[in-house]
Amino acid sequence: MRAIAVLSLAALPVALPAVADEAEVQALVEAMKLPGIIEVMQQEGTAYGASVGETLFPDIASGVWADAVGDIYDLEDMQQTAVANLADALEGEDVGAMLGFFTSEPGATIAELERSAREAMLEEDVEQMAREAAAIAMADETGRHQQLERFVQANDLIEGNVQGGLNGSLNFMLGLASGGGVPTMSEGDILAQVWSQEPEIRRSTRDWTYSFLTLAYEPLEDGELDAYIAFSETEPGQALNDALFSAFDAMYNDLNRELGQAAARYVVGMQL
Repeated sequence: MRAIAVLSLAALPVALPAVADEAEVQALVEAMKLPGIIEVMQQEGTAYGASVGETLFPDIASGVWADAVGDIYDLEDMQQTAVANLADALEGEDVGAMLGFFTSEPGATIAELERSAREAMLEEDVEQMAREAAAIAMADETGRHQQLERFVQANDLIEGNVQGGLNGSLNFMLGLASGGGVPTMSEGDILAQVWSQEPEIRRSTRDWTYSFLTLAYEPLEDGELDAYIAFSETEPGQALNDALFSAFDAMYNDLNRELGQAAARYVVGMQL
């Protein structure tokens, strides 16, 4: 899964109705199991929001903060935003080729494996087992791990997700600052603090990425994973990967900024 979401898309002749584009994009969204993946993202976001509250204002009634977090990580809003962002990012691209891959084999199976693995890793014991399996495969330099390295490289998963993580952290801090939550920090201070997180974000990104991929693709034959890598290296595959990063990064940037702004209201309230 790339990171690791309906409007007019392809540059079709003017005579064709826009609804045809919308239908194609919606079909791609369904084929890739993105609604289910966004449900997992919503649960991850809610848990992250709770941890923010526990860190910044542990004495605030948890239910009050939970309601605020729930309003930010609203599933329907996240679904609509991600799909609209994806449609914008895919405008003019060969959506038909992408849809063709994920509605045939092995694409259809891969999409479901990615969704189910993402959901399974919400459980701490499953994530821990996946991390251990990935660490062993990496240490032994197994053939499957070498395949996963090719997949990661083809989709720029480490750099793309590190950049997304840094941007998310930056937007949270900017939201916190805009609401008066960190009055002593300048924009330069914020940038320095965010950049100081880069090594840890990179480490955790690499660990999580290989853990997820090891778990998700374990049932695949080598030839099936090779087919996915080959698709990822095509022009439509690269365009889809770029669009997914663009769509979800934009969504997460907005969510993190909103979370920072909400947190600032509680921080300022504690200071009054």
